[in-house]
Amino acid sequence: MTTLADFEAAARLIAPDVPPTPQYAWPLLEAALGVKTWVKHENHTPTGAFKVRGGLVFVDRLLHEKPQTRGLVSATRGNHGQSLAFAARARGLSCVILVPHGNSVEKNAAMRAFGAEVIEFGDDFDAAKGEVPRIAAERGYEIVPSFHPDLVTGVGTYGIELFRAVPDLDVVFCPICLGSGACGLIAAKAALGRAVEIVGVVSTRADAYKRSFEGPDLVETAHPADTFADGVAVRCPSPEALAILRGGLSRIVAVDDDAVAEATRLLFSATHNLAEGAGAAALAALTGEAERWRGRRAAVILSGGNIDRGWYRTVLSGETPRVETP
Repeated sequence: MTTLADFEAAARLIAPDVPPTPQYAWPLLEAALGVKTWVKHENHTPTGAFKVRGGLVFVDRLLHEKPQTRGLVSATRGNHGQSLAFAARARGLSCVILVPHGNSVEKNAAMRAFGAEVIEFGDDFDAAKGEVPRIAAERGYEIVPSFHPDLVTGVGTYGIELFRAVPDLDVVFCPICLGSGACGLIAAKAALGRAVEIVGVVSTRADAYKRSFEGPDLVETAHPADTFADGVAVRCPSPEALAILRGGLSRIVAVDDDAVAEATRLLFSATHNLAEGAGAAALAALTGEAERWRGRRAAVILSGGNIDRGWYRTVLSGETPRVETP
């Protein structure tokens, strides 16, 4: 488990590029939910999402161990890829990112703007991930997994910031993709000795982590993960992440796309912040449990704000984007 000293070293490393993000208790959210609710604004980073913290820490360690590294290759739905592209450019490395066909146009554009070569492959994240080893062997690049201790340490710095700023929270809701964000929160809670409950959040259309968490075995879902909360669209859990989640989460809840769309609208009207689907998932889960937490102190992780304009237009019109697998 990451120690407080590890987190503080990571925070010093990323500070020139990623200053601490704010956490605000928005009065209109409290009025809507009856719960004093802090939003941890990971949409306020240079890439618009929390992942950039982990990419910087991973690449720094990699270059200390393998200074001959020429490039990186990984798979993503967008935010992990932007993180690696950002870190690679800062250290003069090449970066290749695999995404599924039909991936967010604007996330793809952002990765390219940070210097990555973006290759579309397969119908969803897990299919794209399967192509990574071939590209790595072909180019001679280092594979960057979506879950790794360095990524956990880096992204977990947001948990240290949150728990120091609001030390008496009752609960935090956190979206789960491959698990680095939730595992980072668990490690930050342990490092600071907090008693806060941490609840993981997945999509009803990509609930492999929930099924795995609740059963004895790791479960991979067979159907494409076709949710507009693309940051949590995972079919194959990481065994390493699942072990940490089982030891540190109280439970995992699943939210549907309609609830995520409504939470996205609420974040706009109550805070005037942009949220992508995964970024609004935590608030969707808290909204569904508002009566349970009434009068108490909650936080939600707004993990990113990288939503395509077309989807956002649909959300603000009162509808829910529908995803059709290619």
